[in-house]
Amino acid sequence: MTTKILTQEEIAQLKAIQEKRFQLTEQFGIIELKIQEFNLQKEYLVDELKKLRIEEVKIGENLQQTYGDGTINIEKGEFVSV
Repeated sequence: MTTKILTQEEIAQLKAIQEKRFQLTEQFGIIELKIQEFNLQKEYLVDELKKLRIEEVKIGENLQQTYGDGTINIEKGEFVSV
């Protein structure tokens, strides 16, 4: 087995590639972390949307029991029956 010495330029090139690989790996990790954080935020918002929908249905049912079928003008605070 023979050992050969690399040139300073070859060593510099290899170190540059190694450093770029490290930087890319770090950046991919940061992006993946952000993706996970966004997924958690999305899950939270989906849960909040489900709660809002349940609340909308309850309010709609209560209003229908109180006033019957019709439409509501929120700005005027009026109920118009059909």
